[in-house]
Amino acid sequence: MEAVRIALEGNRRAVSFCPVSVQVPRSRAELSNCELFDLAAARAVPFQAEELAGRSVVHWIVDSLAPGQSIEYVLRGAERQTPSPQVRVGQPVDDSITVEVGGEMFTRYIYGEAVPKPCLYPLIGPFGMGLTRAYPQEGLEGGSKDHVHHRSLYVAWGDVNGSDNWGEGAGCGRMEHRYFEAVESGPVFGRLVSLNDWLDAEGARLMQDRLEYRFYGAPPSFRLLDMAVTFYASEGDVRFGDTKEGGFASVRVATSMDVEHTGRIENSLGGINETETWGKRAHWCDYSGQVGGETVGIAVFDSPSNLRHPTYWHVRDYGLMAANPFGLSHFVDENADGSYVLPEGGRLRFRYRIYIHAGDAQQGRVRDKYLEWAFPPSASVQGEP
Repeated sequence: MEAVRIALEGNRRAVSFCPVSVQVPRSRAELSNCELFDLAAARAVPFQAEELAGRSVVHWIVDSLAPGQSIEYVLRGAERQTPSPQVRVGQPVDDSITVEVGGEMFTRYIYGEAVPKPCLYPLIGPFGMGLTRAYPQEGLEGGSKDHVHHRSLYVAWGDVNGSDNWGEGAGCGRMEHRYFEAVESGPVFGRLVSLNDWLDAEGARLMQDRLEYRFYGAPPSFRLLDMAVTFYASEGDVRFGDTKEGGFASVRVATSMDVEHTGRIENSLGGINETETWGKRAHWCDYSGQVGGETVGIAVFDSPSNLRHPTYWHVRDYGLMAANPFGLSHFVDENADGSYVLPEGGRLRFRYRIYIHAGDAQQGRVRDKYLEWAFPPSASVQGEP
């Protein structure tokens, strides 16, 4: 295969452990016997290829890049052993899929008849401790038991054509798993793509979604995953009603992290705790507190590509944090109407990054990690027209 030269250009800020990608004019099959070689460091860099419309997207991690620094790579044919996956995404067992990073358990994707909506539980961060509440997935002692519908990390909405797909129980809808489009392990990230039906309380289908997670092979000091949910108006128009009861990236933190215990909420504007963050727009929101005597945090980043970015936040001192773009009558003015109609045949996509870190938002450099994601270094193929 003819070699491809790639340039990575830094911007105005330094980055560390930053996922980057570039389209290359080669098929995924051609790249199966290639290496990505860092010319300055004189070493091969683990990469992962993804097919896209006859071309491929090459993904890798840049360990560090100074402001304005450039790195040159060459993608070239080479005999190499297939690298062991840094991220292993297992096969479905008893309606769950286990994800391991660096040989250590990170999370499970839980779905099926036993749960009204899929979720990721637990989310294990620095120090090997889970950052999300065990209930209702497990009945561990010492945790709160309120709001049974708060399932670790999940997607839900409280008014879909009038159906409550946020709450659980009598009169509420549910999300029903259809099939997996992808279950992949890899040296850079693992990938899980699930297709789901959204049903009302009588079992009638309201719409469909495609839920994609990418779990990056981060070092033990933090965890990084991307999630994207795409809604499809497969059954007719879909009206996302104006309600505070919903979130397309929703987290219920471990009880010990609640503000009333050891916790602290902080958003990108510097707002602290519920009184300064609930119903406010922000590029990111972070919830930190102690688990097992160590301070840890989980941040949700709202993509600049999302509808109504920066999003509003339904975030509570009792442990809930949810990105909510439609609840304007609750967050802004009671006369406002934040509802949104997705026309029949249309689709609507939301993207988020979940960053799990040691310390609070300042110690975890949450602002810097958000900017790395929103404004990453620029990668380009040299010599292309």
